[in-house]
Formats: sequence, C-alpha cells, structure tokens
Amino acid sequence: MNIRSAMLWLTFVSAHSAAAAAPAAFDWFEYSGTEAGPAAGPGEFSNPILQGFYPDPSITQVGNDYYLVTSTFAYFPGLPVFHSRDLVNWTQVGNAIDRNSQLDFKALGLSRGVFAPGISWHDGTFYIANTCVDCGGNFVITASDPAGPWSDPAWLPDLEGGIDPSLVFEDGQAFILNNGPPPGEPKYDGHRAIWIQRFDTRTLKTFGPRTLLLDGGVRPEEKPIWIEGPHIFSKDGYYYLIAAEGGTSVNHSQVVLRSKAVTGPYEPFAGNPILTQRDLPEDRVLPVTSAGHADFVTTPSGEWWTTFLATRPYSGDYYNTGRETFLLPVRWVDGWPRITEPGARIPTILKRPDLPATAPPATPTRGTFTVREEFDGARLPPGWMMMRNPRQLWWSLQSGQLLLQPRAVALGDQGNPSFLARRQQHLQASATTSVRIDSRTGEAGLVALQNDDYWYAIVVGHDGGHPTITVKRRAGPDDPKVGKVVASRRLATQPGLPVQLRIRADGPAYAFDWSSDGTTWTTLVDKADGTILSTKTAGGFVGAVFGLYAYDGGAR
Repeated sequence: MNIRSAMLWLTFVSAHSAAAAAPAAFDWFEYSGTEAGPAAGPGEFSNPILQGFYPDPSITQVGNDYYLVTSTFAYFPGLPVFHSRDLVNWTQVGNAIDRNSQLDFKALGLSRGVFAPGISWHDGTFYIANTCVDCGGNFVITASDPAGPWSDPAWLPDLEGGIDPSLVFEDGQAFILNNGPPPGEPKYDGHRAIWIQRFDTRTLKTFGPRTLLLDGGVRPEEKPIWIEGPHIFSKDGYYYLIAAEGGTSVNHSQVVLRSKAVTGPYEPFAGNPILTQRDLPEDRVLPVTSAGHADFVTTPSGEWWTTFLATRPYSGDYYNTGRETFLLPVRWVDGWPRITEPGARIPTILKRPDLPATAPPATPTRGTFTVREEFDGARLPPGWMMMRNPRQLWWSLQSGQLLLQPRAVALGDQGNPSFLARRQQHLQASATTSVRIDSRTGEAGLVALQNDDYWYAIVVGHDGGHPTITVKRRAGPDDPKVGKVVASRRLATQPGLPVQLRIRADGPAYAFDWSSDGTTWTTLVDKADGTILSTKTAGGFVGAVFGLYAYDGGAR
C-alpha cells in the first residue's frame, strides 16, 4: 500500500493483457458519521478514542510520545500503528505488517490471522509480539521507527498453542508472557493459562524454562474462561499482572494480580474485576459493553491511564462497528489499580489527561466527522485495507483516480478480491463514491462488508449492453459467493460515465442510493437488514467496513 503510484501503474498495466476488462475508475470516496449523545466540551474528550474496528489495543510510551497498535486479523496491511502526545488525538503512522514476505494470510477466514499484538520499546528498539493464528504461530517483529519498516517475523516456537504474547523489560532482563494451554488436560472449555519465559533481545529467541503464572483465572473454583491479553509492569516494589478474562463478548472483564517477583507467585486482587460492564442492566440507554483487554501507561505528572476494547451495540448484543478502543483513567487504592467501580458505566465524556493538548489529526478517529479521499496523492492513506495478501497488483492511483482491475475473485471467495476498504466508525454513517466502468462484463461499486459471507454491494454493471445499477446481498455461506440480487434497474446513461453511489447506515438499517449528477438521489433499497453485518450474526472478531470493489462479472 506504500508503493508510489507511478511504479504501481507500470506494473499494473504490464500484468494485464488487452483482453482483460477495463479498470473501474473511482473519482473520490467520502465517509461521514454522526455521534449520538453530548459532545465533549473544553478540557474534555469523548470515548471511544479509536472508533470502529480497532480491537485489542496495546500501548507503549517513549518520552513524551505514545504509540498504540491494534488487531487486524486477516486484513492487509495489518497491525496499524498510531502515535499521540495527548492520549486523545491519534494519527496512524503506518502498518507493521505491510509486505507479503512478513506474513501470508492465504485463504484464512477473515477473523484468523494476526490476533492481539503487544507493543513495547526498549533501548532504542520498538517490539511487537504477536500471533498469526493458522499462519505461523507466535512471533516478534522490530523497528527503529514505529512508522516502519518493521522486520520480518522472528518465530517463537516455545509458545506453541499460545496467543497474545507481550514483552516485559525489568531489572536488565527481558521476558515474554502469553496465554497458553494449561498444565495437563484442560478441565473445561475455555480453560487457559498465563505463562512467562526469558527472552533474548539480541537473537529474538526465548530461552530457559517456562513458568506458570496463572492457571484458569483469578477464581479457579468458578471455572473462569479465556484468561488472555497479559501485561506486566512494576510499581512501588510490586510487579502487577493484568489480563482479560471472561471471553470477548458481554462477560469480558479485566483482572489484576501482583507479586514481589516478576516470575511470581502472583496474588489476585480481592476486588476483581477492575473493569467490566457485565454487571449493568441490559436495557440501559447508549450502552457500552464487552469491556476488557486493557494496557496501562503513565503521564509525566504521574497520572495512570488505560486503553482497552469495548463495543457500542445499537440493540441487545448487535453492533456492526466491531470492538473499539477506549481510554479511561486508572485510580490506585491501597496498592491496587481500579478502572471502573462495580455497577459503574464507562463514561463517554470525561476530563482530558494532564498532557498538552494537540491538534486533531487530519483523519479523525472519534466524534462526528467527514473525511474525503480525492485519490490525488502518491499513495493511499494507511487506514485503507484489503482482504488478505495481494497476489498481484490490481489497484493503482493515476491522474486523481483510484483504478481497480475487475477480476474473477468475488467478495465471497475467501481470497483477495479487487476491494479496498476503510472502517465503519459510527452507528449513523454514510459512504459515497463516484465510479466509472466501461466494461461490458464487469461491475464495480460500493460495499458494506462484515466478512466473506455477510455483505451488501451497490454496483454499476451492464445488462445486454445497457448500464445497470444493482444491489446485492450475501447473508450467509449458503448464499452465492457473488451475492443475491436484491434490486436492479437500468440506467439512462452511457457506459463509462460517472455514477454516484451511496450507502447509509442507521444502526440496524442500511439504505442504498444512486445519482447521475451528485445532486438528485434515488433510493434503490431502503431499510435493508443491517444485522447481517453485526458480529452477533456474522461471528468472528472484525467490524464492518465500507469499500470500493470491482469484479469481472459472470454467475456462480
């Protein structure tokens, strides 16, 4: 995604014969979203700080700078890296996985691939410890600059069967800890353990014995599930182990233990969990749910803050925007950290950290905003993604347009279709574009997608030489991989002329519009069932995205 457009175009045109369908041309793309509830006032900020599909946040501090990374699973490029100086305004500076030589997502399900990363800094080097699920296992990558380039993976075979590794640098030593299988046979579904082992920063290899830190969770008699996302830090003579517990759905939580030695034994806090929303009424207004997977940082004035994931459902456990990144202060009481009190709601408006405020980023990540991409730069912004690794260059930036080559790879093929996307970040949102396609066999347009099996598309194509506008839907693996036609009509325009397309989201309802002049809009489908784009329906760990798509046509 960071190759200059001229080089892309030379490779692009040489790789396709004259017989291939002509590229679809997108003149611009605009995303707009509106936040419900009150806006932050002077000296305040709003949660979440990274809206949309930004789960499993991990954060590190280098002087006055903070860096954060989140999961991306089988999207490419992967592991977005953000920078901030005030913990509120974040700018994406790169992607840690941006080359095929690093990882290969093959034909993995979209919720496989790179799970929860752990970012850290030590002695001038940035580290990300991570797991590529079903594509290599646990690894560490390094960089001198968090914007990249990041190294190829150094694999960690000793962590076999584990996920969620993170590095600890204490007393001149380095350790790696992770979620892994418990000793012996698991006693129940979701029975996991936290382990620690020495790590050599020179060879990027583990060594020595693996030590068990926590088996099951903080109250083993209750058979706690999915202890994961561990981090260790030190304060006032203690080492603190924090971890998520309860699974990533509505029972998600954060727990803490402490020890006088980094390798334990660890004593759990009697007041656990220190963060959860599972003890609140389900019918509350504007709920935040599924909170957990926290990481801690401090400010120069001595404040403690935590980033963590949570979700914002529009009804029950239905949400399309995925798991998002939130920020809350950490309070210390009698030697233990607390984030929320039992029964307390996660606030969406609160006082800013005691740090100099910085200007909002050029591409906002929170609040009500509109962003427009004119495709007039040398490269796409780093927030754009595709499904899995590209096997060929099918996209190009040329003369203020994004060109996508229609290919015989459909959205439902569990491959790498001609599809570039950005996250849906609001419950009330819209995505709009202008597309031109002159092919008699291909189609191109705008997509709202949760994964390969669940998506909507509004596309411009042809029927007997006549331009058409069509809305398609795939509502499960039993539907055709190219989707089912929901509605279609002929257009009174010539092939190759621009057509504007728009998708509007309002919680569980989506609408699909088109225009020939950008002024007068016609709704082709209204109030379509958007719950098929929710995690509850589609499963997995990702969130909905809006994207631009081209396909070579045909029926399957």
